[in-house]
Amino acid sequence: MYFRDTPLYPFGYGLSYTTFGYSNLKLSPQKPGIADNVMVSIDVQNTGTRSGDEVVQLYTRDMVSSVTTYEKNLRGFERISLQPGEKKTVTFTLTPDDLSLWDLNMHFVEEPGVFSVMVGSSSEDIRLTGQFESVPN
Repeated sequence: MYFRDTPLYPFGYGLSYTTFGYSNLKLSPQKPGIADNVMVSIDVQNTGTRSGDEVVQLYTRDMVSSVTTYEKNLRGFERISLQPGEKKTVTFTLTPDDLSLWDLNMHFVEEPGVFSVMVGSSSEDIRLTGQFESVPN
């Protein structure tokens, strides 16, 4: 019996009659306090010849933490409709709760550290990545 260790389709997978380009990832601020929000913005452009919808997905990863965390945490998504050649800026807000975790004592805490931000059209089709460092307030 053959066992496949990867899913047939990744989370967020979808088909379209057009193509989309991602660019201009911006993270603000670059060194937020652990109680601050982080703004994430990207430009998405329809690079094909037909109108279409794209679901832009935002994932995070805590690079160093006191407990083991997931490689990708879905923190936001937005469906946008674009005409051929049209470009839109999509903005997400990461709150302190989005970056918190359950520690060894089962307390939901905010830990300072480096966080990776990944944006794409599915969990396996990451188009842009960036990092920021959360610091103690």
